[in-house]
Amino acid sequence: MTRTLAVLTAALAALSLLVGQAGFGVVDGTILWELRAPRTLLALAVGAGLGASGAALQGLLRNRLADPGLLGVTGGASLGAVLAYYYGLAAFLPLALPAGGLVGAAVASGAILALASRTGTGASLVLAGIAVSSLAGAAVAVALSFAPNPFALAEITVWLLGSLEDRGWREVALALPAVAAGLALLLGLGRRLDALSLGEATAASLGVDVAATVRRAAAGAALAVGAGAAVAGGVGFVGLIVPNLLRLRAGERPGALLLPSALGGAALVVAADIAVRLVPLQQELRLGVLTALLGAPLLLHLAVAHGGRP
Repeated sequence: MTRTLAVLTAALAALSLLVGQAGFGVVDGTILWELRAPRTLLALAVGAGLGASGAALQGLLRNRLADPGLLGVTGGASLGAVLAYYYGLAAFLPLALPAGGLVGAAVASGAILALASRTGTGASLVLAGIAVSSLAGAAVAVALSFAPNPFALAEITVWLLGSLEDRGWREVALALPAVAAGLALLLGLGRRLDALSLGEATAASLGVDVAATVRRAAAGAALAVGAGAAVAGGVGFVGLIVPNLLRLRAGERPGALLLPSALGGAALVVAADIAVRLVPLQQELRLGVLTALLGAPLLLHLAVAHGGRP
């Protein structure tokens, strides 16, 4: 299955290089290199980070409804970007927006790790994430309420919906190292997550350092998801959709889902980004809107199919 997903992801990436708002084909080499190539690379990175984070958190918490959004890192990244808009930094410094998102994600990650490290359990990680996410969401709402002008309000709102439009190599250079570091941390958790699937007490008896595993999973997800959110805005449900779809083929073992989920997440975001470019609208459909439209029905299906059980 991993090989099939790798081939599918590569094929979609190649197709993404050939798709523009005007249709298929390469009009100019500059467009291919300066617009489509970085956009495709960011779609791969954002999707891989979300997919792997979702699989890791679902294995860590032993709950198939767990999502990277639980950590609050996306909320922190959103707050950092919103502040860059709010204070006008994005209008003068091209990298102020993604840099603000990265700083917000880093602050949120530090707060989550500090709160969760007191007990070192999955439950404490979720509670810390919900607290940070709620605080960041409230701060974003305040910024929206007191936006200095309608144009800033419109720009903030559009960014929060998630998109890869007009992203270039500067955003790639800023986000890709952090996403790669996060993926390296997450993909190395396979055996520990397999042990944790038996319960934290059993995993500890098998020699797994539960607290260290929680911290590593949180740090990996924070890097991968936070860097992606810093450049793409809010792209939700990918970390929820992909592991649950692949679980039908890969089974329930968390360690076996990590790499396929990274590839599946990359394929899904690239496919969604191709779709938003092909939808015949006056303005490009937001990427986060499309992934939400895909993810919400699946979440409802899981809730009905499992009767609310994890």
